[in-house]
Amino acid sequence: MEKRIEAVLENQLCFLLYANSREMTKKYKPLLTKLNVTYPQYLVLLLLWEQDALTVKKLGELLALDSGTLTPMLKRMEQNGLIVRERSTHDERSVMIQLTEKGLDLKEEACFIPKRISDMSGEDKQVVEDLKVSLLQLLKTLQAF
Repeated sequence: MEKRIEAVLENQLCFLLYANSREMTKKYKPLLTKLNVTYPQYLVLLLLWEQDALTVKKLGELLALDSGTLTPMLKRMEQNGLIVRERSTHDERSVMIQLTEKGLDLKEEACFIPKRISDMSGEDKQVVEDLKVSLLQLLKTLQAF
Protein backbone atom coordinates (compact mmCIF):
# COMPACT_ATOMS: atom_id res chain seq x y z
CA MET A 1 0.00 0.00 0.00
CA GLU A 2 2.81 2.45 0.85
CA LYS A 3 4.46 1.96 -2.53
CA ARG A 4 1.21 2.90 -4.26
CA ILE A 5 0.92 6.14 -2.27
CA GLU A 6 4.54 7.02 -3.09
CA ALA A 7 3.92 6.38 -6.78
CA VAL A 8 0.83 8.56 -6.66
CA LEU A 9 2.79 11.36 -4.96
CA GLU A 10 5.60 11.15 -7.49
CA ASN A 11 3.03 11.75 -10.22
CA GLN A 12 1.83 14.98 -8.61
CA LEU A 13 3.54 18.09 -9.97
CA CYS A 14 2.64 20.03 -6.83
CA PHE A 15 4.41 17.46 -4.64
CA LEU A 16 7.54 17.42 -6.81
CA LEU A 17 7.72 21.22 -6.75
CA TYR A 18 7.12 21.29 -3.00
CA ALA A 19 9.68 18.58 -2.20
CA ASN A 20 12.31 20.13 -4.49
CA SER A 21 11.71 23.56 -2.99
CA ARG A 22 12.19 22.21 0.53
CA GLU A 23 15.38 20.36 -0.45
CA MET A 24 16.76 23.41 -2.24
CA THR A 25 16.05 25.62 0.77
CA LYS A 26 17.84 23.09 3.00
CA LYS A 27 20.92 23.37 0.77
CA TYR A 28 20.90 27.15 1.10
CA LYS A 29 20.54 27.14 4.89
CA PRO A 30 24.18 26.43 5.90
CA LEU A 31 25.47 28.85 3.26
CA LEU A 32 23.15 31.62 4.43
CA THR A 33 23.81 30.94 8.12
CA LYS A 34 27.37 32.13 7.49
CA LEU A 35 25.88 35.43 6.31
CA ASN A 36 23.39 35.53 9.19
CA VAL A 37 20.38 35.78 6.85
CA THR A 38 17.39 33.57 6.17
CA TYR A 39 16.44 32.33 2.73
CA PRO A 40 13.62 34.90 2.28
CA GLN A 41 16.01 37.66 3.44
CA TYR A 42 18.54 36.43 0.86
CA LEU A 43 15.89 36.80 -1.84
CA VAL A 44 15.29 40.41 -0.74
CA LEU A 45 19.03 41.03 -0.87
CA LEU A 46 19.27 39.55 -4.37
CA LEU A 47 16.65 42.01 -5.60
CA LEU A 48 18.23 44.98 -3.85
CA TRP A 49 21.72 44.12 -5.12
CA GLU A 50 20.29 44.49 -8.63
CA GLN A 51 18.40 47.73 -7.96
CA ASP A 52 19.17 50.72 -5.77
CA ALA A 53 15.81 50.83 -4.04
CA LEU A 54 12.42 49.16 -4.20
CA THR A 55 9.11 49.85 -2.55
CA VAL A 56 7.70 47.33 -0.11
CA LYS A 57 4.84 46.84 -2.56
CA LYS A 58 7.21 46.04 -5.45
CA LEU A 59 9.26 43.66 -3.27
CA GLY A 60 6.04 41.87 -2.34
CA GLU A 61 5.04 41.55 -5.98
CA LEU A 62 8.45 40.25 -7.07
CA LEU A 63 8.69 37.77 -4.19
CA ALA A 64 5.00 36.79 -4.25
CA LEU A 65 4.72 37.71 -0.55
CA ASP A 66 1.98 39.68 1.17
CA SER A 67 2.78 42.65 3.39
CA GLY A 68 1.89 40.67 6.53
CA THR A 69 4.81 38.34 5.78
CA LEU A 70 7.15 40.87 4.23
CA THR A 71 6.91 43.73 6.75
CA PRO A 72 8.13 41.76 9.84
CA MET A 73 11.00 40.31 7.78
CA LEU A 74 12.03 43.78 6.59
CA LYS A 75 11.89 45.07 10.17
CA ARG A 76 14.29 42.29 11.23
CA MET A 77 16.58 43.10 8.33
CA GLU A 78 16.56 46.75 9.37
CA GLN A 79 17.31 45.82 13.00
CA ASN A 80 20.24 43.74 11.72
CA GLY A 81 21.56 46.76 9.82
CA LEU A 82 21.06 45.33 6.32
CA ILE A 83 18.44 47.76 5.01
CA VAL A 84 16.78 51.06 5.76
CA ARG A 85 13.07 51.69 5.35
CA GLU A 86 11.96 55.22 4.54
CA ARG A 87 8.68 56.77 3.48
CA SER A 88 8.78 57.96 -0.10
CA THR A 89 8.98 61.73 -0.48
CA HIS A 90 6.72 61.44 -3.54
CA ASP A 91 4.04 59.24 -1.94
CA GLU A 92 3.86 58.95 1.85
CA ARG A 93 1.86 55.71 1.55
CA SER A 94 4.87 54.09 -0.10
CA VAL A 95 7.85 52.77 1.88
CA MET A 96 11.19 52.57 0.09
CA ILE A 97 13.72 49.87 0.94
CA GLN A 98 17.44 50.45 0.41
CA LEU A 99 20.54 48.52 1.36
CA THR A 100 22.92 49.81 3.97
CA GLU A 101 26.68 49.52 3.55
CA LYS A 102 26.49 46.28 5.53
CA GLY A 103 23.81 44.96 3.17
CA LEU A 104 25.88 45.93 0.15
CA ASP A 105 28.97 44.27 1.62
CA LEU A 106 27.13 40.95 1.90
CA LYS A 107 26.97 40.77 -1.89
CA GLU A 108 30.67 40.03 -2.07
CA GLU A 109 30.38 37.41 0.68
CA ALA A 110 27.41 35.77 -1.05
CA CYS A 111 28.88 35.64 -4.56
CA PHE A 112 29.92 31.99 -4.08
CA ILE A 113 26.40 30.77 -3.29
CA PRO A 114 24.97 30.29 -6.82
CA LYS A 115 27.96 28.17 -7.89
CA ARG A 116 27.79 26.05 -4.74
CA ILE A 117 24.08 25.42 -5.28
CA SER A 118 24.68 24.65 -8.95
CA ASP A 119 27.40 22.16 -8.02
CA MET A 120 25.06 20.49 -5.51
CA SER A 121 22.40 19.97 -8.15
CA GLY A 122 24.69 17.61 -10.02
CA GLU A 123 22.87 18.42 -13.23
CA ASP A 124 24.22 19.55 -16.57
CA LYS A 125 24.04 23.36 -16.87
CA GLN A 126 21.73 23.14 -19.88
CA VAL A 127 19.32 20.86 -17.99
CA VAL A 128 19.18 23.40 -15.15
CA GLU A 129 18.69 26.31 -17.56
CA ASP A 130 15.88 24.45 -19.34
CA LEU A 131 14.26 23.68 -15.99
CA LYS A 132 14.42 27.35 -14.98
CA VAL A 133 12.77 28.40 -18.23
CA SER A 134 10.02 25.80 -17.75
CA LEU A 135 9.44 26.77 -14.12
CA LEU A 136 9.29 30.47 -14.96
CA GLN A 137 6.74 29.77 -17.69
CA LEU A 138 4.70 27.62 -15.30
CA LEU A 139 4.78 30.37 -12.68
CA LYS A 140 3.59 32.97 -15.18
CA THR A 141 0.83 30.69 -16.40
CA LEU A 142 -0.38 29.92 -12.88
CA GLN A 143 -0.29 33.60 -11.88
CA ALA A 144 -2.30 34.57 -14.94
CA PHE A 145 -4.93 31.85 -14.43
